[in-house]
Amino acid sequence: MKTIVISAVNLVEAGTLAILKDCLSYLSGLAAGGEYRIVAIVHKKELVDFPNIDYIETQWPKKRWINRLWYEYVSMKGISKSIGPVYLWFSLHDTTPTVVAERRAVYCHNAFPFYKWKLHDLVFAPKIMLFALFSKYIYKPNIRRNTHVVVQQGWLRTALSQMFSLDQRKVIVAPPAQKTTTFQTTEKDKSSGDYSFVFAGSPNSHKNFEVLCRAAEQLEKQGIVNFKIHITVKGDENKYARWLHKKWGHLQTVNFMGFVSRATLQQYYVDSDCLLYPSKVESWGLPISEFGQLNKPMLLADLPYAHDTAAGNEYVAYFNPEDATDLAQKIKSILVEDRSILKKIAATRLPAPSAGNWDQIFKILLG
Repeated sequence: MKTIVISAVNLVEAGTLAILKDCLSYLSGLAAGGEYRIVAIVHKKELVDFPNIDYIETQWPKKRWINRLWYEYVSMKGISKSIGPVYLWFSLHDTTPTVVAERRAVYCHNAFPFYKWKLHDLVFAPKIMLFALFSKYIYKPNIRRNTHVVVQQGWLRTALSQMFSLDQRKVIVAPPAQKTTTFQTTEKDKSSGDYSFVFAGSPNSHKNFEVLCRAAEQLEKQGIVNFKIHITVKGDENKYARWLHKKWGHLQTVNFMGFVSRATLQQYYVDSDCLLYPSKVESWGLPISEFGQLNKPMLLADLPYAHDTAAGNEYVAYFNPEDATDLAQKIKSILVEDRSILKKIAATRLPAPSAGNWDQIFKILLG
C-alpha cells in the first residue's frame, strides 16, 4: 500500500477544521479500497474521527508559534521516517514541513501575506499585523519543494507564484464546495420603510467595520436615515469592538447586534436587501457565496478575493475599502433605487490545474 500523510495539527475550528474533515472523509473512503494507508497528524482525534485512518495526536505545537515551527521544520522529519516510506505528504495549513516523502503538497488558505496592514492594526490587533508581516517568511521554507500547492482562488495562485517564484502549473485552484443553503423565506415587514444592509464578520480590525460606520455617519449628516446596517459586533468583545461602539454606537442607522446563531444570520440574510462586505483580506469570503444565492444586491470591497468569490452573481458593485465616501455614495444610489451601479459578474473558467472536489484534488496530487 502507498502511504498518504495529512499533517494538520493547527486546524481545530471553523472553516479550516471543515476543510480537514472533508479531506479525511474522502480519504477514509479511499483507504477502504485497500490501496492506500492514511495517516493523519492532528490536534485531537476526536475532532476528526473517521474509520480506516491511523491518527497521531499532538497538542504541543498549538501552544506557541515557536513550538509549531520547531515541529514543522525539525520534528516532522523524524516522524516521516518513523511512519515508513511516504508516497504523499500533504500539509493542510500553509507551512511545508521538512519531511522525507516521494511527493509533497501544501494547502495555502491564508491570504495574510498579501494584507496591507496599517498602524491601526498595531493598536487593535498586533498579532494580526505581525502575522501579516512575517507569515511570508514562515511559509517560504520548503514551499518550492512541493510537487503541488493548493489554493482556493485564482488570484492567490498568481500572487503566491509571484511571491515565491512558483511554477503556476504546480498550483491547483480548488474553490471550496458551494453548498446550497435552504433559506426559510418569509414576507418582510416593510412598516419601518428602512432599507436593510447586513455584514457578518468577526470583530477583528481586518474586517474593516469602520468603513461601514464612517459611511453611515456621512449619510446621517446629510439627513439620510432611511436605512439600517446590521453588523455582528456588539461592542464589548475586544479592544477593536469597544473602539467601534464608543465612536459610532450612537448612530441610529447602525445596529450593533453582536454574534448571532447561524439560523438567525440566515434570517437576517433573508430580511436584508443588500450585503455589505468591506473585509480587507479573505481566502474566500463565505457570506458572499451564501448571500449570493438570494440573488440580491451586494456591495463588496474592490479586492481580488471579492471579484473571484462574486463571479456569476447578478447584482454586484465594488467600493474602495479605504474610502467611506465611495461607499456612502454607492449606498445612496441603492437607496434611491439606482441600479445602474450594479453589474453582473461573469462566471470564470479556471485554467488548469484546477479541481472541484477532493477526488479531483487527489487525482492530481497522486499523479
